[in-house]
Amino acid sequence: MTARHILFVALGQQRYQVERPWGDIPTGGGKVTDVVCDSRGHVFVLLRADCYVDPALPTVIELAPDGRRLAAWGEDIADGHMLSIGPDGRIYVVDRDAHEIVVFDSNGRRIGGIGQRHQPNAPFNHPCDVAIAPSGDIYVADGYGASRVHRFNANGGLIATWGEPGNAPGHFTTPHGIWALADGRVAVTDRENNRLQVFSAQGDLLAIWSDFYHPMDIFQDTAGRLYVTDQVPRLSVLGTDGTLLARCRPVLNGAHGMWGDLAGNLYMAEMNPSRLTRLTPVP
Repeated sequence: MTARHILFVALGQQRYQVERPWGDIPTGGGKVTDVVCDSRGHVFVLLRADCYVDPALPTVIELAPDGRRLAAWGEDIADGHMLSIGPDGRIYVVDRDAHEIVVFDSNGRRIGGIGQRHQPNAPFNHPCDVAIAPSGDIYVADGYGASRVHRFNANGGLIATWGEPGNAPGHFTTPHGIWALADGRVAVTDRENNRLQVFSAQGDLLAIWSDFYHPMDIFQDTAGRLYVTDQVPRLSVLGTDGTLLARCRPVLNGAHGMWGDLAGNLYMAEMNPSRLTRLTPVP
């Protein structure tokens, strides 16, 4: 089907063409919940399904830079929520209601995990998101049954935990998205408190950035700019000090997850309706 209109959005001086739905993503089971890109420009889309009522299906879909489907795997994920990718190509899937971060190689072979599968509070209680730091450390936003952040070393050993329920500085009400910034800081979308909180690698609170409505996910590009999705719905671009640089409305009902590739394309994972939207930079 051909679009009746071609839509554009702007983030500052940069214009983007809106492409939706983008990519050969299977329909009929599971909803698009998150997306990541690797250094080759391959796009990995996570689907969320209900393991009690939906048939077994691949939950991770690999797409080529032109949107062709290359592979599909991850049938053993019970409740995929969000995912991340390391510089070595390892893919970390948050299996939320199984209380585990499952680690795959780029071909979909399980090679490890963090947390005790199907064991709440060991240490996760329905985690939300995972981020890989330049140092190799792994940060997990443990946000549905808990209100905390965990820091692990590259081998999955627990280093530290911080946070508790509430709206005071350093507390959380659904820490939903997390990103390990290039300078070593850790940014967390504190969703129901309508803010981002920024911490040192050790968990010391450094800053609180507001002016969001239920912020969902965060991504940092190679230039250091931070992209934040919220439920207005909006996409906001921030400087590394939290200064608002630009905003637009690229999706209909909000992006649950997002990522960008090295070519400057931005990918928005929408659950309602279930699809992937791509923002392609234009002159």
